[in-house]
Amino acid sequence: MLWNIIVLIVIGLIAGFIARAVIPGKQDIGIVATIVLGIIGSLVGNLLGSLIFHGRFELGTSGIIGSIIGAIIVLGIYVAATNRRGVTR
Repeated sequence: MLWNIIVLIVIGLIAGFIARAVIPGKQDIGIVATIVLGIIGSLVGNLLGSLIFHGRFELGTSGIIGSIIGAIIVLGIYVAATNRRGVTR
């Protein structure tokens, strides 16, 4: 059980850092938020993968590639949402 949590944190950290490197602009989030981004990205990646390839909803975590893709999607949505709040006309 402890090993699974450690692996989830490490995969989340790697996926979060790669997503932050891919998405342009400065994201003002710390290392804990980067790990959370990667973990949420893993859940999103697994959801998308299960819907695309199996045609059914499954909740769980995905591998590193699915985690990176999910983290990029989540970070893109986060950046789009926070940039809209800062724009004044």
